[in-house]
Parts: sequence; C-alpha cells; structure tokens
Amino acid sequence: MGDKMAEDVKDVNQVPWDEWAKEHCDPFKASRKPEALEDVVVLDLSYGNFAGLYASSLLAEYGAKVIRIEPPGGDISRKMTPFGLKLKDTGLAYIVEGRNKYHITLNLETEEGREVLRELVEKADVLIETYKPGYMDSLGVGYRQLKKINPGLIYCAIYSYGHFGPKAKSNRPDYDVVNQAMGGIAWTTGIPEEYEEYPEHARVPTKLGPWLGWYVGGGFAAFGIMVALYWKRFTGEGQFIDVSEPEAMAKVTNYYVQYYHAKKKVINRVANFDPAVFVYTLVKAKDGMAFMAGFSDVNFYALTEIIGRPDLREKYPTIKERLTPENWPVVLHEIEKWTSERTQQEIIQATLDYKGEGTCVAGEVWTPKQTFEQENWWLRGGLRKIRDPDYGEVVVQGVVAKHEKTPGRIKWVCRPVGADNEYIYKEMLGYGKARLEELKSKGVI
Repeated sequence: MGDKMAEDVKDVNQVPWDEWAKEHCDPFKASRKPEALEDVVVLDLSYGNFAGLYASSLLAEYGAKVIRIEPPGGDISRKMTPFGLKLKDTGLAYIVEGRNKYHITLNLETEEGREVLRELVEKADVLIETYKPGYMDSLGVGYRQLKKINPGLIYCAIYSYGHFGPKAKSNRPDYDVVNQAMGGIAWTTGIPEEYEEYPEHARVPTKLGPWLGWYVGGGFAAFGIMVALYWKRFTGEGQFIDVSEPEAMAKVTNYYVQYYHAKKKVINRVANFDPAVFVYTLVKAKDGMAFMAGFSDVNFYALTEIIGRPDLREKYPTIKERLTPENWPVVLHEIEKWTSERTQQEIIQATLDYKGEGTCVAGEVWTPKQTFEQENWWLRGGLRKIRDPDYGEVVVQGVVAKHEKTPGRIKWVCRPVGADNEYIYKEMLGYGKARLEELKSKGVI
C-alpha cells in the first residue's frame, strides 16, 4: 500500500501544481463542462435592491435559469450608476448582477399580473423578493399563498429589518447604507476620534464601498437558497428563508460584538488598524500606500529590525501594549517615519531581504487602475472583456469560485428591460404574440 501511494505521489508531482490547477479549473474552458444548477428555475423579483440581484446572479453563474421580473418600466436599480441616468435603459448599473438572466416585465399591481406570476411559480424552484414584510401577502402572492400552488417552492425574502421582530413592521425602506450602519461596520470604519490632526468633520463613521451591505446580505441569501435546494433534493419540500442584511454585516464584523459582550466597551473607529492584531495596517509610502504585518511579538521584532527601530520593541514589547488605542497611532507614526521615505517596492524588498528571526510581510495597496491592469486577474478570468450585442465591449468581473467539474460561467452580461418577454412567456406559459400584445396593452407587461 505504501509503495502504491509513493508511486501515485511521484506521478502527480510530475506536473507542477499550478499547471494542474489551470488545466482543471480554467474558466475559459467552462463551456465544455456541465452546470451544477441547470435544472433550477429562479424567479427574481428584487426591486431596487442589489442583495437580491446579487444572490440570483450567483445562482445564474452556475446554471440556474434565472428569470428577472421587473415592472414594465424597468427596475430602479438600472438607474443606480455612476455613468449617469442617460444609460438607464441599458441598465449598465447592474450589468454584472444581470448576467446570465432572462429579463421579463410584469406588473404585480394588476390582478392579471399576479395571476401570471402564479402561473410562473408553478414551474419555479426559487423565488427571491426584496419588498417590505407583508407586501407580497397583501397582493395574494406571498409565501403562504404561493406554497399552496407549489409546495416545493423555496421563497427567499430579503429585508433590512427581517420579517419578524420589533422592527419588521417599521415600513422603512431597505438601503445599503442602512444595512452597513445597523450592522455596526460603518461605526468601526473611518478616522478615529483620537486623531486630532484631522478636522472634526472627518472623524465620523464611514460607509464602505458601493453596495457592500447588499452584497454581503445577498451572498448569505444565495448560500441559504443552496442549503434549501439541498434539503429539497431529499424531501421534495420547499421553505421560507428570511434574510436581514444588517445581520449579515454584523456577522462579518465578528469580534466587535464579542468585544462589547466581554468588556462592555465599544471599539471606536480604528481607521486602518485591526483591534485584534497590531502591527497589521496600512502605511504611507513615497508613491502611495503599503500594507505591513508584524503583529506577533517575534514578527514585531523582525519589523523593528527592518526599520532600524529596536527602541519600539523595547517600549512596546508585547502585543498587549501595541493594541491599546493610545499606542496604535504612536507606533504607526514612528513606523511611517521610515516607510514614508521609501517606495512601495523598496518597502516590500526590505522585508524580503530580511533574514533574521521572525517575519514581516509587506504589500502594495492598489488603485482600481492598478487592479484593472494586473495580468494575473485577466489570465485567471477574474476580469473579462466581453463584446455584447446590447452594450458593445464591456469589462466585467468573472466567476470567483473556479470549480473543476461544474464551473460557473458568463453566458451574457445582461439584457434590456423586457428583452425576453416573448421567449420566456412562450416557453414557460405557452403565450403567443396575440396574448403578449393583449397583456402589454393592459399594462400587465
């Protein structure tokens, strides 16, 4: 047995690991392989909410037949773009979240529109919606009504405050910044109050980049749907899934909540510090910003050796001293006296040249331009350039998890409003052109 294992190891090692990984997980070969979710039908009724749009786009990447249902005039999410409202009809704002989806229109505020939805639900596995709690129920197309039509329906409802609890009936809108703020992450982000060298108006809670609260919530929603699909495979039963984006944000902020529970103290804004480890932060360089990590005592020793400051490890010998809010900025300023006189590459090279005890890690902080220009991401399909019949040449982010057997893929980037009305309504419900014209004249689609 041992000899056989040794031979297997020898055979495997004849091919370098990176070559094997590329051969088996190359996203550019995805079209030759099966799709894991090719028999799953998803109805996406998200309205002005990227959490739902992101959740369904993840499912669509892996083969689910996602039917995006918008009001006849299009979803407001198509206007949420830095490119300007003139592009609202093309939907460039959500071109990534619209990938691989079929786009149809349907007016749920009409009884005939709701009846059409019921017909679609009969043939669906999953429904995603982002309306306020009770709204779909009031229309007669909530989960309790629809599961009578389709007991196997997985119904995922996403709302900031959740569908039960004291705030569920607040009737407040679901906004990304609300999700970040209520999840606690906005409070911990930004310039600390103790940094008096910054003007007071700059030392305030700060939201993170675009739609992060929605994306994190949408990621958990997609995971929840996958769990429900797995359960349905064995039982045939659908279920209701209640997702609150702030709860998702609170989960990824991890130790801030635990710290308050244990210490009954709030970790205030920490800028680029990490309240669990230090030094593990961003530092000023001559040509931008760099990342430096040397938080354990032995690695802090390495850092102080590299920058020629043994006095720092003598004054702050353990991580306990370095982690106090009073000492964070002091230690950082002393480190930056060395880093600010060197380029990013000089800082990185100094850490690589160090041969003493412990390890200090450094890296560049890239601008979006630098990220865009990195060959590594293009070769891995992390960034893709696609020529689309509706949008022309566009660059989009690729599929993140690269599966060996059932890889995700980009089949198309998005569709204009109602582009697939004729195809979907005919294929799923048997509607002909006359029926579609009738529904359109009534404002149903």
